[in-house]
Amino acid sequence: MGFLLLFPTIVLIFLFLVYFINKKMAKIDTTRNPPQAKNAWPVIGHLHLLGGSQLPHKVLGDMADKYGPIFTIKLGSRQALVVSNAELASECLTKNDKAFASRPKGQAFELMAYNYAVLGFSPYGDYWRQVRKIVMLEVLSQRRVEMLEHLRVSELRASIKSIYDAWVENKEDMVKVDMSHWFGELILNNLVRIILGKRFSPNDEAGVRFQVVIRKYFELLGAFVVSDYIPFLKFFDVDGYKKLMTKTANDLDEIVEGWFEEVKIKRESAPQHEGNQVLMNVLINILEGASETQFPGFDHDTVIKATCHQLLTAGVDTTSATLTWALSLLLNNPGSLKTAQAEIDKHVGRERLVEESDMKKLVYLEAIIKETMRLYPAAPLSVPHESIEDCVTGGYNIPKGTRLLVNLSKIHRDPNTWSNPHEFQPERFLTSHQNIDVKGKHFDLIPFSSGRRMCPGGILALHELRITLASLIQQFELKPPSKDPIDLSESFGITISKEMPLEVLLAPRLSPDMYGVGE
Repeated sequence: MGFLLLFPTIVLIFLFLVYFINKKMAKIDTTRNPPQAKNAWPVIGHLHLLGGSQLPHKVLGDMADKYGPIFTIKLGSRQALVVSNAELASECLTKNDKAFASRPKGQAFELMAYNYAVLGFSPYGDYWRQVRKIVMLEVLSQRRVEMLEHLRVSELRASIKSIYDAWVENKEDMVKVDMSHWFGELILNNLVRIILGKRFSPNDEAGVRFQVVIRKYFELLGAFVVSDYIPFLKFFDVDGYKKLMTKTANDLDEIVEGWFEEVKIKRESAPQHEGNQVLMNVLINILEGASETQFPGFDHDTVIKATCHQLLTAGVDTTSATLTWALSLLLNNPGSLKTAQAEIDKHVGRERLVEESDMKKLVYLEAIIKETMRLYPAAPLSVPHESIEDCVTGGYNIPKGTRLLVNLSKIHRDPNTWSNPHEFQPERFLTSHQNIDVKGKHFDLIPFSSGRRMCPGGILALHELRITLASLIQQFELKPPSKDPIDLSESFGITISKEMPLEVLLAPRLSPDMYGVGE
């Protein structure tokens, strides 16, 4: 009888102990630290591994094979979390999106991004929120991008006619063209027309200079600057980057400032309306009605220049690099090129030029673009994030101030997700992966990243990629200049381009009038 009276009390004590033990175990589990890579050197940590001849995303990919999909490295006095699979990337960029919403401070962002005024490198806060809102709603929205289709098409046709004219002048079956340079000029002129309302003629000195400065800009953005991780060395500029970055920043600002002055002069002489407004004008109009406190820390001219700087620098290098990779892969896989050409011939034909409205029917072309961005994302190692609060990722405690590096290249080539992950197989996006897109929701493929810091130019970039690649495939026979495969070596930088120029043999496959002959 006494035992029966005590039984409820014993049960309650037991349940309490189970609850207490579970809570204690959960606390222990969520406060453990992620694995840390070995071979850190005193003071510099693992910087010596990332400053060598091998590309950083490959170094970190090899380390993931050894330590797993989540581990930390020491970058001088800083700790960085390296994430290398889709599940963990999703956790960082959804559940912990706000925790990882900021950017770390760095000499490159200070010197070459208007002291953090450029949207992509701004720390999380009121300024970043205000500029991002303007860019997403007024500058790079679906509606605004579609409204500017006529500019993209006009520029593309003018650039394609330059290839046709070179073929006529060449007086041979095919003409050799440096397509890396051609893509760069095309995308530069597209963006300059959209943002500033002007264009460069072929091999224009100012246009060539801008491309050279942009390439140097992205090389420097991808550099591991010692003083970013060992702050007391900042004064000494031991690696010489401060001098190079200051010069590149001055060169870029001189170009953008000159364009800004041109637009302001044109505004005074010509009435503006929505149909003819270039994006710099849109920004000027928005900021004319804004208070000084709306963009804390920066005057309106700096906000305008920094935003145009972001659109131009990010758009030119990443989009032209992706087009170069896509064409390189097609030339190395002529069967895929023939399939894409047959698809366009079937749905568009050769009696008219392919248009953006045709893209929804060109599913194989879309698969080529996805497969290109899977194999060669423009930024294979994400622009670093920085945690603004403590959080738990993968069951590990991640303290405030930790840098986050998402290895997109490793995720995109994960054999657990992708069969034959290193091979170019566009067909996978018509079969096993047909429902995966690149809009930041499917973490197996996030070339534009995801979450708050997702690249805002994704919509514009996809329009450019589709119509440019479709037009080239429709209008030209394309062949490599030799029987050797196209070299797919990668260059250094925060964005990864082909190391060697892409030279291609081209010959027209449509009637002369389709190239604007006689216009």
